[in-house]
Amino acid sequence: MDAFLHKSENRGHVKMGWLESRHSFSFGNWYNPNYRGVSALRVINDDLIDAHQGFGQHPHDNMEILTCVLKGTITHQDSMGNHGGISAGEWQLMSAGAGVRHSEMNQGDEQVHLLQIWIIPNERDAEPNYQQIRLDPHEQPNQWHLICGPNTNAPMHIRQNAEVKTAVIEQGRALPIKATQYINYVHVLEGSVQIGEYTLNAGDALAFLEEVEIKALENAQLIWFDLPEVKHQDS
Repeated sequence: MDAFLHKSENRGHVKMGWLESRHSFSFGNWYNPNYRGVSALRVINDDLIDAHQGFGQHPHDNMEILTCVLKGTITHQDSMGNHGGISAGEWQLMSAGAGVRHSEMNQGDEQVHLLQIWIIPNERDAEPNYQQIRLDPHEQPNQWHLICGPNTNAPMHIRQNAEVKTAVIEQGRALPIKATQYINYVHVLEGSVQIGEYTLNAGDALAFLEEVEIKALENAQLIWFDLPEVKHQDS
């Protein structure tokens, strides 16, 4: 199997007071030329945010920003007029387009755990847009759940020829996976899985082209990025 294994321990690890983050790809002050993104996938930051802390108002443009909350509730506010909480089991997609300002704050008394994911759009300077859904794969395990895609019938619409799916696979069960675009990138959130000859644990990821089966060695949650063939771009 021709694949690229990205081990959790090779992620960038940043601890700045209230924020502990692990970067799958080069981000901020952490740079590694071997990890600059896969296809249009530019950022996967695995963040732990302390109580009553967070990211104050700051700008973005021309980026599809997907947030997956795993524990707690983060409060979002932006220059489009959106304001509210995103809790565990919910997903937020902010298409920054021509430009937007936003904040993400943990207003609760417990630590928040979330993933922030950036995907480079295929359309520049579009009108900013905000979408949010609840989709907890623990409630319907052993199947893929589409989070966002380029078609209007997807739960959330993304400005890129890419699909993002998630699944919980119970121990001993398996799911098939096949790219409909070009390349697969599978990131393990929890548990342990077998993909071909590769064993992946929480925080590990695998990029590959083949059609394969993913088997859960223990209960596992995954995110699957079905990505187009594009040249790497820096944000």
